[in-house]
Amino acid sequence: MGDTIRRWALSAVGTAVTGSLALGGAASVDLLGVPTDHLAVMSPSGLSVDPGAVGVHPLGAHSVVVEDGAVRVVDGEQIVWSNAPGAAFLSAGTGHVSWEEHRGYFWADVNHDQQWTAQQLTGVEAAPGSVTLTGDLVSADGAVPFTVSFTERADGGVAADVDTGATSAGGDDPVLQWTGGRSVGAGVHGFGEQFDDFNLDGRLVPVVAREQGVGRGEQPLTLLADVTNGGAGGTTSMTYAAWPSYVTGDLQGVRVDPDDEAAHAFAVGDTRAPDRVGLEVWAPSMRLELTRGDTPAHLIATQQGSVERPRLADWTQQGAIVGIQGGTDTVRETVDRLEASGTEVAGVWLQDWTGQRTTDFGDRLWWTWQLDKQRYPGWEQLVGELHDRGIRTTTYVNPWLVDAGPKDDPGIRNLWAEARDAGLLVRAPDGSPYMVDQGGYSAALVDFTNPAGRDWMSTVIAEEVLANGVDGFMADFGEALPMDAVLHEGDATLMHNAWPRLWSEVVREGCEKAGRPDCVTWFRAGTSGMHSQSPAFWNGDQMVGWSEEDGLASALAGTFAAGVSGWPVVHSDIGGYTSVNLQLTDYVRDEELLARWGEYAAFGPMFRSHEGNRPAVNRQVYDPEEIDAFARNSRIFAALAPYRAEVLDEAARTGVPAIRHMWLTHPGTAAAGADDQFMLGGSLLVAPVMAPGQTEVTVSLPPGTWRHLITGQVYQGDSTITVAAPIGSPAAFIDTAHPLADQLVADVGAAARGAG
Repeated sequence: MGDTIRRWALSAVGTAVTGSLALGGAASVDLLGVPTDHLAVMSPSGLSVDPGAVGVHPLGAHSVVVEDGAVRVVDGEQIVWSNAPGAAFLSAGTGHVSWEEHRGYFWADVNHDQQWTAQQLTGVEAAPGSVTLTGDLVSADGAVPFTVSFTERADGGVAADVDTGATSAGGDDPVLQWTGGRSVGAGVHGFGEQFDDFNLDGRLVPVVAREQGVGRGEQPLTLLADVTNGGAGGTTSMTYAAWPSYVTGDLQGVRVDPDDEAAHAFAVGDTRAPDRVGLEVWAPSMRLELTRGDTPAHLIATQQGSVERPRLADWTQQGAIVGIQGGTDTVRETVDRLEASGTEVAGVWLQDWTGQRTTDFGDRLWWTWQLDKQRYPGWEQLVGELHDRGIRTTTYVNPWLVDAGPKDDPGIRNLWAEARDAGLLVRAPDGSPYMVDQGGYSAALVDFTNPAGRDWMSTVIAEEVLANGVDGFMADFGEALPMDAVLHEGDATLMHNAWPRLWSEVVREGCEKAGRPDCVTWFRAGTSGMHSQSPAFWNGDQMVGWSEEDGLASALAGTFAAGVSGWPVVHSDIGGYTSVNLQLTDYVRDEELLARWGEYAAFGPMFRSHEGNRPAVNRQVYDPEEIDAFARNSRIFAALAPYRAEVLDEAARTGVPAIRHMWLTHPGTAAAGADDQFMLGGSLLVAPVMAPGQTEVTVSLPPGTWRHLITGQVYQGDSTITVAAPIGSPAAFIDTAHPLADQLVADVGAAARGAG
């Protein structure tokens, strides 16, 4: 990301002690005092069906089939959804979720009070356009009624409106659990951008937007981060972008309707049982969408529906968007050096346009959202010169505001003071502006539940951020609304997961106010429904390393999950972002990592570099030792533009992701199980090097005939091969049946060799 809320105490730590302890009214902690999630879900009991409810109940092109112990929604002979054999598909309860928070990290402690987990289906009412199931949910303490009303979706599948008689009592909150069946062992994919195995089988998956952590299980990094900074190490289930949506290997999908309030409630996915998936949502009712597809790609397109998705501007496809900081002269000199090296430069990303400050964590920004004219004198001339050279300028903004007084710049507005005086800031429980520690300074959020706050912030984006020729920006943060905040409207615990979407809507309104509907924005925090607001997303803050937990390999894992969950265009910071010196180890980039990350990004939808949080001690793409590799990778990216145009067009039209897990394109083949390679679109296969010192890769080729884009060598598919992959010759293959195959081999090969 462009900035961070982390602060570090640098100290060595002893041996880890394992184990956890549940605390009443707080998250669990391990025995070192580090917070952890304490997750619990209801366990559904049996389903009983009254004889009068048994039958086939037509629903347009679908039918709801009710049998003894079984309910199915079918489309002809195809099952769209069914319960697990004999098990209740709906449970209800009451309880509460307590939260512990520290600088954007949130830990849940889930407690159930009452639970109604046995289900009695007593009636079916068929009406034009709907089939409604009624009955009771039962426990030893009594019963509550339920209704489930099925209607057909315009985009395919059915919607299920779910309600029960479980209501808040004694301060507790209502919770629902929907449990669907799956074939034993069928994969489960999605739940937002999960930086974990593509198949999430065997897990409890918390659905909450939050800081993802530093290390996320990579040791000793995570342990050191945890004990020096209050749990900042994170876990593999922590992500900026989670929402209640999944698909299975049975080609069935379930998601909470993005426009339903329950879509943003805290939820937990339960994939521990091999024949079912539970989705527990802390809401009194919910509207589910149940879908199926003929193929995995068809399933994703059906689930995502025919919504209008913004498209990436054409200029982003012509080369690198280079992250540079340091002021006007530094930008000019760096761009000149890059172009002289043969780099295709499409844009610059100047995150420090608003000024830079230094903290314990590294180089930070002034969140005042106005141009720092001392750092960037002659801004308009610089932007104009770059534009004349075919290079666009992008910047940075987030939803936080800091007091501009300490910056001592009389030429700018104090936006924080303006918003405070107008009553537009999120409030603390005592009614004052909620000032959140950012590690060296504090900041407040604009209240987006207040229409006046939305209008004010979108105007700031239009008149300040998008002023003077800027073509786009990173729209950072969005995941850190405090759970105890006081809002203009709504409960913060229910609005927390909605905040990324509110932020994306404000950003889109700002672009429209500025007359820039083509404004290029990219977000890291996410929730359901954001795909209609922004053309692109990014993976957030990976470490400047290789690990599957929090390095280069994790970026691919997050992209896979985000893609099947509804984010079709996802990229990462080339080289990662987070660099820390933890005494035992100084985590910095090396030359090999930058080259390999660049090769990976060259086959993605955007090619953008980041200097990281400690630019001075990390290698940069424009350094003499790195610049040739970066130039080569930028040329490969540019050479792929004609092919990528059709991929991005499909992503915008259908929601099928640009970067695809092999299961999406070649289900039922040996290649479908490969988690370490991917498809760009339907015809270009990439097996990136994601481990240090590796000079060859093993590739599982799907059926067909495949041609290496760099060497031109032809391979027969439905086979496993090992190919050389030295730096400069990434293992990438085009299906020879694609009409652009010959052109791509010629152009990408020339780009890699520096010819043409």
